[in-house]
Amino acid sequence: MNRRDSDSKGNPLSPSRSGEGSMVTTIITPPKGITGINLRGIWNFRDLLVLLIWRDITIRYKQTIIGASWAVLQPFLTMVVFSIFFGRFANIPSDGLPYPIFSYAGLLPWTFFAGGMKRASDSLVGNSSLISKVHFPRVILPISSVAAGLVDFAVAFVVLLGMMLYYQIPISLDVLWLPLFLLVAFITALGAGLWLSALNVKYRDIRYMMAFLTQLWLYATPVIYPVTLLRGTWKLLVSLNPMTGVVEGSRWAVLGSGVAPSGIFWASVALSLLMLATGLVVFHRMERSFADIV
Repeated sequence: MNRRDSDSKGNPLSPSRSGEGSMVTTIITPPKGITGINLRGIWNFRDLLVLLIWRDITIRYKQTIIGASWAVLQPFLTMVVFSIFFGRFANIPSDGLPYPIFSYAGLLPWTFFAGGMKRASDSLVGNSSLISKVHFPRVILPISSVAAGLVDFAVAFVVLLGMMLYYQIPISLDVLWLPLFLLVAFITALGAGLWLSALNVKYRDIRYMMAFLTQLWLYATPVIYPVTLLRGTWKLLVSLNPMTGVVEGSRWAVLGSGVAPSGIFWASVALSLLMLATGLVVFHRMERSFADIV
């Protein structure tokens, strides 16, 4: 394999030689700008990005008893628990839908987001040997961690289609909106993952906070309950959660419940972009010390 050095912008460097057998000197400078994002550099390392995504997928199911079925079991078993305790015992409304499919449709984007955020938060520490030895855009690591969850989402979505067939819920053209909602969930998970992965390099107790943070975020997201159940201040507070518009919008796109994308969804888009932008800033400022600390 031929090795080609590149600068901070991902452009190939032309080695200069003072004579035959002389050493090749490569000068690596930190990326410039407030966010430090370098789309050209990421594109030049796209093969590494694809390789990391594939590695994350295969490692997650390597030497497991049921393999890729975990992608279905996690949201499905959670749906069963929610249906028993919140749907039957607590009798929480579900926008006129059977509670099992109501909760499962909300769990799909939530599971994708929560899993991507968790993997991204540990992506730098988990690849410490790679960071300290190889030069590449570090942001590729959290991106690949979040993107690997798309396979799980696709597998679990097949089960949702089967549930829709069972409950005789037709599919409309509104389902074409689903990729947009999934994109917002991706941006939100990446933004949160950039924050947490950068902080996790310096403060290793971040990983112990993840379970609590994920659980707290779940209850602040209308997965168990519909947004129509809330009024006044509570509805406003929940609307400040970028995953609120994603979950509600996904239910509308697939099941036809609720209303079309409205103010809550566009607020989610704005908040997710803000989270991504601030995450990139924090990641960029701490990036130059990753190899020394990790």
